[in-house]
Amino acid sequence: MQYSDILIVGGGMVGSALAAALSGHGLSIAVLEQAPPAPFDAAQPPDLRVSAISPASARFLQRIGAWPRVLEMRAAPYLRMQVWEDEEAAGTLFSATEAGEAALGHIVENRIVQLAATEALRQCADVDYLAPARIAELAYQPFASRVTLEDGRQLSSRLLIAADGARSAVRDAAGIGVTSWDYPMHALVASCELDQEQQDITWQRFTPNGPQAFLPLTGSYGSLVWYHRPPEVQRLLALDEAELAAAFHAAFPRKLGNIRRILAKGSFALTRRHAQRYIKDGVVLVGDAAHTIHPLAGQGVNLGFQDAAKLAEVILEAAAHGRDFASADALQRYQRARKPANLAMQTAMDAFCYGFANDIAPLRLARRLGMRLADHAGPLKREAIRYALGLKGG
Repeated sequence: MQYSDILIVGGGMVGSALAAALSGHGLSIAVLEQAPPAPFDAAQPPDLRVSAISPASARFLQRIGAWPRVLEMRAAPYLRMQVWEDEEAAGTLFSATEAGEAALGHIVENRIVQLAATEALRQCADVDYLAPARIAELAYQPFASRVTLEDGRQLSSRLLIAADGARSAVRDAAGIGVTSWDYPMHALVASCELDQEQQDITWQRFTPNGPQAFLPLTGSYGSLVWYHRPPEVQRLLALDEAELAAAFHAAFPRKLGNIRRILAKGSFALTRRHAQRYIKDGVVLVGDAAHTIHPLAGQGVNLGFQDAAKLAEVILEAAAHGRDFASADALQRYQRARKPANLAMQTAMDAFCYGFANDIAPLRLARRLGMRLADHAGPLKREAIRYALGLKGG
């Protein structure tokens, strides 16, 4: 039986970063990950799965030694973000200059973020990274949870951390319920090579059927996201490369430019989930195990990194003062900080999702007026941008 003070189930982007953040303070830490990220190859085209890493998340990754590794591989900074409905003139343009930042964020492949965080934690002598590691049995018990792996190894821990995604086995084992519902649209995602070189803008246009988005990647690559009704997404997925490119050209704004080729495509359903509680004695949830959000503004992984930063702060402060870092009493401060903040962001994204999907004329007029006002809101706009980037409000 291998014992650790903290056992993190899930070594993805958030779980690996959390392990590195907890390192160096006298606690023994183990991380279980089903499959380690594949090595980086600069010759490979971008992966399909990408995230918009906010400045706050980049600073957190910088503190744990992962962000320099990301930049050594590849990341596409964007300085502007445009949001509009039918006409570009009726939209709102957000800029890094308004936020007082060098960039609004970076579009980075998920695998690269995970790889960088994993490389950072592997430099930590007090972190045992077990991958590949598949769980055969998981038994939650306050302050004495046990995990048995398929290869027969057994592990126990005082604090079990669920970083194992939206369908968290740890959350289920601890008997923590989830409030959830499905959105009436799916997302079609495609990575493409375009006829334009590196762009510094990400944009999102709202249509009655759902948003359309462009995310810049390095070089002449870009990621396209098309939200639509599930049957239409399935129809689009069945098209060949030339037909799908033609569909993008027909439906997306002209500013997209020409698609030279589609590298990869995929789709996923959209589900909102929120755990009814984040903590119990000896267990705590972070990232997608605690909440999933509409991907409209790319806030999912950023909320996860905010969870990780706050949880590391709470655990290390409790341990430094001789308190039981695994008790619900000690972890309560984490839940009080993160649960309302995550709920607020979920609610804001739902308001955008449903508000822009309604094509009633008075509501459409109110949306356009609201975007015009937002575009000239001055200091209020600046504060809103900084909040969305995770630079205010904790």
